[in-house]
Amino acid sequence: MTPDDLFGDDAAAKRIFAAIARMVARLGETTLRTTKSQVAFRRRRNFAIAWVPRQYLSPKAAPLVLTFSFPKKDKSARWKEITRVSKDRYSHHLELWYVKDVDREVRNWLKSAWEAAR
Repeated sequence: MTPDDLFGDDAAAKRIFAAIARMVARLGETTLRTTKSQVAFRRRRNFAIAWVPRQYLSPKAAPLVLTFSFPKKDKSARWKEITRVSKDRYSHHLELWYVKDVDREVRNWLKSAWEAAR
């Protein structure tokens, strides 16, 4: 399965994902793992996961959610939800509505998560 298979005809999700993928490509060696529900950006482990909430929620949901795993909570007001998944791991869910939402702050989070996934 490829990211195009996952996103199907959702042009907005494809454009947002492409912007994220371009940023990730500049970070260094990364692999993709695509399943029927998500695309994981990986080094030794996942550092960011893109998924389409419209597959599971309302058609009015954001085109794409990017989930990061960090050792502590990030205080940005942009997170849709933060959940504690283990003693020292928090999942941070970021709704992305437009390509312009994939900005410098997202690039910094991607870099931090990429570095931590060695």
